Amino acid sequence: ITAMLNLRVVITRFASPLGSLHVQTARASTAPAAPTDATPSKRQRPTEFEADGQRFVTDDKWNVSPAVIRLMERRLLQEKNPLGLLKQRIVNHFHHKYRKPGGRSPLFAVCESEPRVVSTFANFDSLLTPADHVSRRSSDTYYVNEGNCLRAHTSAHQHKLMAQGLDNFLVVGDVFRRDEIDATHYPCFHQMEAVRLYSADELYQTRAGEDMPIFQEKPDDMRMKEKQEKHTMDAVKALEIRLKSTLEDLSDALFGPECEKRWVDAYFPFTHPSYELEVKYEGKWLEVLGCGIMEQRLLESAGVTDKVGWAFGIGLERIAMVLYGVPDIRLFWSRDSGFLSQFEGLRPEDDIKYKPISAHPQVLFDISFFLPDGISFDDMKADVCDVIRGVGGELIEQVKLTDEFQNKKGRKSQTYRIVYRSNEKALTKDEVNVVHKAIEGELVDKFAVVMR
Repeated sequence: ITAMLNLRVVITRFASPLGSLHVQTARASTAPAAPTDATPSKRQRPTEFEADGQRFVTDDKWNVSPAVIRLMERRLLQEKNPLGLLKQRIVNHFHHKYRKPGGRSPLFAVCESEPRVVSTFANFDSLLTPADHVSRRSSDTYYVNEGNCLRAHTSAHQHKLMAQGLDNFLVVGDVFRRDEIDATHYPCFHQMEAVRLYSADELYQTRAGEDMPIFQEKPDDMRMKEKQEKHTMDAVKALEIRLKSTLEDLSDALFGPECEKRWVDAYFPFTHPSYELEVKYEGKWLEVLGCGIMEQRLLESAGVTDKVGWAFGIGLERIAMVLYGVPDIRLFWSRDSGFLSQFEGLRPEDDIKYKPISAHPQVLFDISFFLPDGISFDDMKADVCDVIRGVGGELIEQVKLTDEFQNKKGRKSQTYRIVYRSNEKALTKDEVNVVHKAIEGELVDKFAVVMR
């Protein structure tokens, strides 16, 4: 269960004639336009920042913009959003495919309430990111202060979760980077991370009395392309087989088993060897995820000295855009019901392609009435939809029953929300009102409803 959002910015000793201020962050705009991301001036820097139950004192390293704070107030994976469908589809796959001995419970724990402000140790050092790596720059990462930042990847939680004793887990959540903004990039996006650790017996599935080590008695003097210094070649080969088999099964669950796949060598600071999985989908090669054999130094720093493991990370927006045919990453942040309603009521495994909505704004009108005697709610609903479609034609984008009740006198009432939108032009309320009044008149004439 994801923790309730607790996000606040407190500004004190601000240069203002009002003296000290306590400012609650504003709600995010309904428009999906990309936020601007200019670094606040020092006099605008809050002295404290609170998020997800943690409070931090800021310093001159602070570069979190108000626009990003507004994004933090949204939790897209909890909303009726295609990203939530994709997340659950992946979780369902892992829970169905991988079970603990006896099959009673899932093998992988799902961690989706980890705090989004993390230490720079967790975000960089625990993952063996070099001290001079470009990702540490303020131009790439959002800093709360010198020692803490907004997580740039879900990998930032690996060290803590392994130190807590978890061997097999999925981490999912929103991450933040000071990236370019276009149809495929946004300052906030969503990732899912997986880690699986094995003891020698678990990796080789050995019988009692068999001894197949995962570590060499003496580490190699130099790292090889095929493996790390401490690992045996058998351990690396077994890990690679298990890793690739796991991810090819996931790819089949997402894109279908008929899709062609290929593995490409890659580099990540926290895995070696490292790979990327690509899938040929709808005639194009798509990079699906990055993965690899976890650096043994990472495990050891978390107190894991007798196991080896693999890890992978997947960007949900990248996959959702391909699976659902969403052309612009900003649409995931839209509150436009023309977009969200297309994914409403679906199961995570359902296949659907997004149908483009008009670039012109919606116009919303409600209609409320008492039903005539002797007509059921369901029959009235079907008749209302027919009338609205018949009168409104192509201007009707959506019709939704928002309220129905029966009062003490036995009179039945319904309320509908009608969403009008033209594909040709922006409608004015006056123009829509003419159509809306015609719909009301048709309902009164045809079914003797009484408008409220």
